Amino acid sequence: MMIMQTNTKMDITRGLIIADPWIGHILDGRKDWEMRSQATSIRGWFGLIRKGSGHVVGLARLVDCGKALSPSEMIANINHHQIPEDMIRRGEVAKWVIPWKLADIISLERPLPYQHKSGAVTWVAFSLDETRELNRLRHEARASPSSAIATPTRLLQDNSKLSETFDSKEKPVINRSANAPSPPLPDGQFRILGRSRLTGGNVRNSNISLSRILNTFPQDVIGGKSKSEAAPRQIEIDWGGPRPVLTDIDGSKSIFRGRGWVRRFFAASGAQEGDYVVITQTASYKVSLQLERVS
Repeated sequence: MMIMQTNTKMDITRGLIIADPWIGHILDGRKDWEMRSQATSIRGWFGLIRKGSGHVVGLARLVDCGKALSPSEMIANINHHQIPEDMIRRGEVAKWVIPWKLADIISLERPLPYQHKSGAVTWVAFSLDETRELNRLRHEARASPSSAIATPTRLLQDNSKLSETFDSKEKPVINRSANAPSPPLPDGQFRILGRSRLTGGNVRNSNISLSRILNTFPQDVIGGKSKSEAAPRQIEIDWGGPRPVLTDIDGSKSIFRGRGWVRRFFAASGAQEGDYVVITQTASYKVSLQLERVS
Protein backbone atom coordinates (compact mmCIF):
# COMPACT_ATOMS: atom_id res chain seq x y z
CA MET A 1 0.00 0.00 0.00
CA MET A 2 1.41 3.38 -0.98
CA ILE A 3 1.22 6.35 1.40
CA MET A 4 -0.37 9.01 -0.80
CA GLN A 5 0.18 12.08 1.36
CA THR A 6 2.10 14.99 -0.06
CA ASN A 7 4.02 17.83 1.52
CA THR A 8 5.26 20.52 -0.84
CA LYS A 9 5.49 23.31 1.75
CA MET A 10 8.75 24.64 3.09
CA ASP A 11 7.29 24.60 6.59
CA ILE A 12 8.40 21.72 8.80
CA THR A 13 4.98 20.42 9.79
CA ARG A 14 5.83 16.79 10.50
CA GLY A 15 8.55 14.56 11.88
CA LEU A 16 9.67 11.03 11.06
CA ILE A 17 10.33 8.59 13.93
CA ILE A 18 13.58 6.70 13.41
CA ALA A 19 15.17 4.21 15.80
CA ASP A 20 18.82 3.90 16.75
CA PRO A 21 21.31 3.14 15.37
CA TRP A 22 19.87 4.32 12.04
CA ILE A 23 19.10 7.86 13.12
CA GLY A 24 22.62 8.13 14.50
CA HIS A 25 24.02 7.19 11.10
CA ILE A 26 21.88 9.90 9.48
CA LEU A 27 22.97 12.60 11.92
CA ASP A 28 26.57 11.45 11.57
CA GLY A 29 26.48 11.89 7.79
CA ARG A 30 26.87 8.20 6.92
CA LYS A 31 23.31 7.46 5.81
CA ASP A 32 21.10 9.29 3.33
CA TRP A 33 18.59 6.52 2.55
CA GLU A 34 16.01 5.70 5.21
CA MET A 35 14.71 2.24 4.35
CA ARG A 36 10.97 1.70 4.75
CA SER A 37 8.40 -0.99 3.94
CA GLN A 38 6.11 1.37 1.99
CA ALA A 39 6.56 4.03 -0.66
CA THR A 40 5.67 7.65 0.07
CA SER A 41 4.68 10.69 -1.98
CA ILE A 42 5.77 13.07 0.76
CA ARG A 43 8.49 15.50 -0.24
CA GLY A 44 10.11 18.42 1.50
CA TRP A 45 11.48 19.32 4.92
CA PHE A 46 10.72 17.25 8.02
CA GLY A 47 12.03 16.66 11.53
CA LEU A 48 14.21 13.70 12.50
CA ILE A 49 12.82 12.20 15.71
CA ARG A 50 14.90 9.76 17.74
CA LYS A 51 12.48 6.95 18.68
CA GLY A 52 11.51 7.00 22.33
CA SER A 53 13.33 10.27 23.10
CA GLY A 54 10.47 12.77 22.75
CA HIS A 55 12.85 15.09 20.89
CA VAL A 56 13.50 16.30 17.36
CA VAL A 57 17.25 15.82 16.93
CA GLY A 58 17.71 16.91 13.33
CA LEU A 59 16.15 18.11 10.09
CA ALA A 60 16.26 16.83 6.52
CA ARG A 61 14.60 17.05 3.13
CA LEU A 62 12.89 14.02 1.62
CA VAL A 63 13.77 14.41 -2.04
CA ASP A 64 12.83 11.09 -3.63
CA CYS A 65 11.41 7.61 -3.03
CA GLY A 66 13.03 4.73 -4.89
CA LYS A 67 11.69 1.34 -5.95
CA ALA A 68 11.92 -1.76 -3.79
CA LEU A 69 15.47 -3.16 -3.87
CA SER A 70 16.55 -6.76 -4.29
CA PRO A 71 19.02 -8.24 -1.77
CA SER A 72 21.90 -7.74 -4.22
CA GLU A 73 20.87 -4.11 -4.75
CA MET A 74 20.64 -3.63 -0.98
CA ILE A 75 24.20 -4.95 -0.58
CA ALA A 76 25.47 -2.76 -3.42
CA ASN A 77 24.06 0.35 -1.69
CA ILE A 78 25.23 -0.23 1.88
CA ASN A 79 27.05 3.11 1.79
CA HIS A 80 23.64 4.81 1.49
CA HIS A 81 21.57 2.90 4.08
CA GLN A 82 24.23 1.42 6.43
CA ILE A 83 22.40 -1.90 6.99
CA PRO A 84 25.09 -4.56 7.56
CA GLU A 85 25.43 -7.17 4.84
CA ASP A 86 24.85 -10.08 7.21
CA MET A 87 21.48 -8.67 8.23
CA ILE A 88 20.48 -8.40 4.57
CA ARG A 89 21.60 -11.95 3.75
CA ARG A 90 19.73 -13.37 6.76
CA GLY A 91 16.53 -11.67 5.61
CA GLU A 92 16.20 -9.56 8.77
CA VAL A 93 15.31 -6.46 6.74
CA ALA A 94 13.31 -8.18 3.98
CA LYS A 95 10.39 -5.76 4.53
CA TRP A 96 12.45 -2.58 4.66
CA VAL A 97 13.68 -2.34 1.09
CA ILE A 98 12.22 0.95 -0.20
CA PRO A 99 14.66 3.88 0.03
CA TRP A 100 13.37 7.26 1.16
CA LYS A 101 16.15 9.49 -0.10
CA LEU A 102 17.30 12.38 2.07
CA ALA A 103 19.27 15.57 1.48
CA ASP A 104 20.37 18.71 3.36
CA ILE A 105 20.64 16.83 6.66
CA ILE A 106 21.05 19.08 9.70
CA SER A 107 21.93 17.93 13.21
CA LEU A 108 20.38 20.24 15.79
CA GLU A 109 22.80 21.60 18.35
CA ARG A 110 20.11 21.23 21.01
CA PRO A 111 17.32 18.65 20.49
CA LEU A 112 13.85 20.18 20.53
CA PRO A 113 11.14 18.51 22.68
CA TYR A 114 7.78 18.03 21.00
CA GLN A 115 4.28 16.88 21.93
CA HIS A 116 3.93 13.27 20.78
CA LYS A 117 0.44 12.65 19.48
CA SER A 118 -1.30 9.48 20.62
CA GLY A 119 -1.09 6.71 18.03
CA ALA A 120 1.73 8.27 16.02
CA VAL A 121 4.20 5.52 15.02
CA THR A 122 5.77 6.77 11.78
CA TRP A 123 4.95 10.43 11.12
CA VAL A 124 4.20 12.96 13.86
CA ALA A 125 2.28 16.19 13.14
CA PHE A 126 3.88 19.18 14.83
CA SER A 127 1.99 21.98 16.54
CA LEU A 128 2.12 25.49 15.09
CA ASP A 129 4.63 26.59 17.74
CA GLU A 130 6.83 23.54 17.08
CA THR A 131 6.73 24.22 13.34
CA ARG A 132 7.72 27.85 13.86
CA GLU A 133 10.66 26.91 16.08
CA LEU A 134 11.87 24.20 13.70
CA ASN A 135 11.63 26.61 10.76
CA ARG A 136 13.70 29.10 12.74
CA LEU A 137 16.32 26.47 13.57
CA ARG A 138 16.49 25.40 9.94
CA HIS A 139 17.08 28.95 8.70
CA GLU A 140 19.66 29.49 11.43
CA ALA A 141 21.50 26.28 10.61
CA ARG A 142 21.48 26.81 6.84
CA ALA A 143 22.90 30.29 7.33
CA SER A 144 25.98 28.60 8.84
CA PRO A 145 27.82 26.30 6.37
CA SER A 146 29.44 24.45 9.29
CA SER A 147 26.05 23.01 10.20
CA ALA A 148 25.85 20.95 7.02
CA ILE A 149 26.52 17.22 7.22
CA ALA A 150 28.59 15.44 4.57
CA THR A 151 26.78 12.90 2.44
CA PRO A 152 27.64 9.26 3.07
CA THR A 153 29.39 8.83 -0.29
CA ARG A 154 31.71 11.75 0.45
CA LEU A 155 32.39 10.62 4.00
CA LEU A 156 33.18 7.02 3.06
CA GLN A 157 35.63 7.71 0.26
CA ASP A 158 38.58 6.97 2.56
CA ASN A 159 36.86 4.42 4.79
CA SER A 160 34.41 2.30 2.82
CA LYS A 161 34.76 -0.58 5.32
CA LEU A 162 32.53 1.30 7.77
CA SER A 163 29.51 0.12 5.78
CA GLU A 164 30.30 -3.54 6.31
CA THR A 165 29.61 -5.83 9.25
CA PHE A 166 31.55 -5.31 12.46
CA ASP A 167 32.22 -8.93 13.43
CA SER A 168 34.63 -9.93 10.66
CA LYS A 169 38.08 -11.19 11.66
CA GLU A 170 39.70 -9.27 8.82
CA LYS A 171 41.90 -6.49 10.17
CA PRO A 172 41.19 -3.00 8.82
CA VAL A 173 43.79 -0.70 7.33
CA ILE A 174 44.35 2.08 9.83
CA ASN A 175 45.16 5.50 8.45
CA ARG A 176 48.13 6.25 10.69
CA SER A 177 48.77 9.52 8.86
CA ALA A 178 45.65 10.97 10.47
CA ASN A 179 47.23 11.66 13.86
CA ALA A 180 44.79 14.33 14.92
CA PRO A 181 41.92 13.19 17.16
CA SER A 182 38.34 13.22 15.92
CA PRO A 183 36.62 16.63 15.86
CA PRO A 184 35.27 17.65 19.28
CA LEU A 185 31.67 16.71 19.90
CA PRO A 186 29.40 19.67 20.83
CA ASP A 187 27.95 19.63 24.34
CA GLY A 188 24.68 17.73 24.61
CA GLN A 189 25.18 15.76 21.39
CA PHE A 190 26.30 12.21 20.66
CA ARG A 191 26.89 9.99 17.66
CA ILE A 192 26.51 6.27 17.09
CA LEU A 193 29.92 4.87 16.12
CA GLY A 194 28.56 1.45 15.22
CA ARG A 195 27.16 -1.91 16.27
CA SER A 196 29.46 -4.85 16.98
CA ARG A 197 27.88 -8.28 16.69
CA LEU A 198 29.01 -10.69 19.40
CA THR A 199 30.41 -14.06 18.43
CA GLY A 200 30.73 -16.99 20.81
CA GLY A 201 34.44 -16.22 21.06
CA ASN A 202 33.71 -12.61 22.02
CA VAL A 203 31.46 -13.73 24.86
CA ARG A 204 33.86 -16.43 26.12
CA ASN A 205 36.95 -14.24 25.94
CA SER A 206 35.33 -11.01 27.16
CA ASN A 207 36.14 -8.82 24.18
CA ILE A 208 34.24 -6.62 21.72
CA SER A 209 35.37 -6.49 18.09
CA LEU A 210 36.08 -2.95 16.88
CA SER A 211 37.59 -3.99 13.56
CA ARG A 212 35.05 -2.23 11.35
CA ILE A 213 34.78 0.99 13.33
CA LEU A 214 38.37 1.42 14.47
CA ASN A 215 38.93 4.52 12.36
CA THR A 216 36.01 6.30 14.04
CA PHE A 217 38.01 6.52 17.29
CA PRO A 218 40.65 9.22 17.88
CA GLN A 219 43.96 7.88 16.57
CA ASP A 220 45.77 8.66 19.83
CA VAL A 221 43.73 6.05 21.77
CA ILE A 222 44.88 3.21 19.44
CA GLY A 223 48.04 1.47 20.61
CA GLY A 224 50.07 -1.62 19.80
CA LYS A 225 49.73 -5.25 20.86
CA SER A 226 51.36 -4.99 24.30
CA LYS A 227 50.96 -2.71 27.31
CA SER A 228 54.41 -1.30 26.57
CA GLU A 229 52.95 -0.05 23.29
CA ALA A 230 49.86 1.48 24.89
CA ALA A 231 48.34 4.54 23.22
CA PRO A 232 49.22 8.01 24.59
CA ARG A 233 45.62 8.63 25.59
CA GLN A 234 42.79 6.54 26.99
CA ILE A 235 39.09 6.57 26.27
CA GLU A 236 36.45 6.68 29.03
CA ILE A 237 33.79 3.97 28.70
CA ASP A 238 30.40 4.10 30.43
CA TRP A 239 29.26 0.47 30.37
CA GLY A 240 26.43 0.82 32.90
CA GLY A 241 28.45 -0.17 35.96
CA PRO A 242 29.06 1.82 39.14
CA ARG A 243 31.82 3.83 37.48
CA PRO A 244 33.25 4.32 33.98
CA VAL A 245 36.52 2.65 32.99
CA LEU A 246 39.57 4.06 31.24
CA THR A 247 41.41 2.05 28.60
CA ASP A 248 43.06 2.35 25.23
CA ILE A 249 42.51 0.14 22.18
CA ASP A 250 44.77 -2.73 21.15
CA GLY A 251 45.07 -1.90 17.46
CA SER A 252 46.59 -5.29 16.59
CA LYS A 253 43.46 -7.11 17.80
CA SER A 254 40.93 -4.28 17.36
CA ILE A 255 39.58 -4.66 20.91
CA PHE A 256 39.57 -2.59 24.09
CA ARG A 257 42.80 -3.44 25.95
CA GLY A 258 41.27 -3.63 29.43
CA ARG A 259 38.76 -6.51 29.51
CA GLY A 260 37.76 -7.17 33.12
CA TRP A 261 34.92 -4.68 32.82
CA VAL A 262 33.79 -6.33 29.55
CA ARG A 263 33.18 -9.58 31.44
CA ARG A 264 31.10 -7.68 34.02
CA PHE A 265 29.23 -5.85 31.25
CA PHE A 266 28.36 -9.14 29.55
CA ALA A 267 27.25 -10.71 32.84
CA ALA A 268 25.13 -7.71 33.89
CA SER A 269 23.43 -7.38 30.50
CA GLY A 270 23.02 -11.12 29.86
CA ALA A 271 24.92 -10.83 26.57
CA GLN A 272 24.77 -13.85 24.26
CA GLU A 273 26.20 -14.83 20.91
CA GLY A 274 24.40 -12.95 18.14
CA ASP A 275 23.54 -9.89 20.25
CA TYR A 276 24.90 -6.48 19.29
CA VAL A 277 26.85 -3.95 21.32
CA VAL A 278 25.91 -0.40 20.30
CA ILE A 279 28.84 1.99 20.79
CA THR A 280 27.92 5.66 21.16
CA GLN A 281 30.35 8.58 21.36
CA THR A 282 29.19 11.04 24.03
CA ALA A 283 32.25 13.34 24.04
CA SER A 284 35.61 13.54 22.28
CA TYR A 285 37.17 10.82 24.46
CA LYS A 286 34.07 9.22 25.96
CA VAL A 287 31.78 6.43 24.74
CA SER A 288 28.86 4.52 26.21
CA LEU A 289 27.85 0.92 25.51
CA GLN A 290 24.40 -0.63 25.28
CA LEU A 291 23.40 -4.21 24.53
CA GLU A 292 20.93 -4.76 21.70
CA ARG A 293 19.33 -8.18 21.90
CA VAL A 294 18.55 -10.15 18.77
CA SER A 295 15.53 -11.83 20.35
